[in-house]
Amino acid sequence: MTISDRPPSPTPSSHGTPGLRSSGGLFGPVRRNPLLSFFVLANLLSWLAWTPYVLSENGLGWWSYRFPEVLGTSQFTGVLPGAYLGPIVSALVVTALADGRAGLRRWAGRMWRWRVRWHWYAVSLLGVPGAMLLTGLAFSGGQIAAPSMMAVAAYVPALLLQMVTTGLAEEPGWRDFALPRMQRRFGPLAGTMILGPLWAVWHVPLFLTEWGGWPDADWTRPVVFVVFCVAFNVVMTWVFNSTGESLPLSMLLHVSVNNFASIMWSQTFPTITGERPMQAMAAGSVVAAVVVVLGTRGRLGYRSPTG
Repeated sequence: MTISDRPPSPTPSSHGTPGLRSSGGLFGPVRRNPLLSFFVLANLLSWLAWTPYVLSENGLGWWSYRFPEVLGTSQFTGVLPGAYLGPIVSALVVTALADGRAGLRRWAGRMWRWRVRWHWYAVSLLGVPGAMLLTGLAFSGGQIAAPSMMAVAAYVPALLLQMVTTGLAEEPGWRDFALPRMQRRFGPLAGTMILGPLWAVWHVPLFLTEWGGWPDADWTRPVVFVVFCVAFNVVMTWVFNSTGESLPLSMLLHVSVNNFASIMWSQTFPTITGERPMQAMAAGSVVAAVVVVLGTRGRLGYRSPTG
């Protein structure tokens, strides 16, 4: 079975709009194949938007233009526009076409599920940095340094900024739109293992830019990144399912990793350089994924829909 398969919907057209859920017409292929449509559209929109960045001096250098830096990085001007255009916009469009207003309400509703048990906030806010510290200690041979006061002061503001940039751009697509459908179609573990590589592939053009360490990064970095995405996606699914499909918690978990990696990692573990930081993150994610799979017996906190 492929991700293009869609079970027949038992519900009629909503709000008196004839043919809204019909499989015919111009948008019939989208309604019949919402998952495939989402993945194609998300990649197409993001990759097109990232093309100037890839071709610029921030990437391959074929275009004599350098994207301006904001807060010391060109990612806000070169990467973020394409990130916003991809998963979240694609999820919005495909949901509207495939599921109508009722689907949009369900999709948007998960974005406001903040009220979950406090320990899930602890997992994201404290568990992630703690796990990354343990991983760093293992890879550094126990060598650790105290971060600067500037890094400590920037940690929470940077986390909040990541929530409305990386978190908001990606998670309404990958977790809010795609994951529930993947789990219904393939089951929690198989659906998660399929979604992980697709999530990783979306990032591929960025490895030809500063974002991915171009031109100095080793060819193994994208491969290790795929391993990280597949493994960490298992943890993401577990948190998403266990919090009643809370998108804010998924966003927080995602950006907690990014934030610690960008703000704290190089200062805390200055001896872990080159390709080793990505290798460490991948290894830590694999360990966490194995623990989650064994602890949940492969269910990842999933509860089958009723009715």
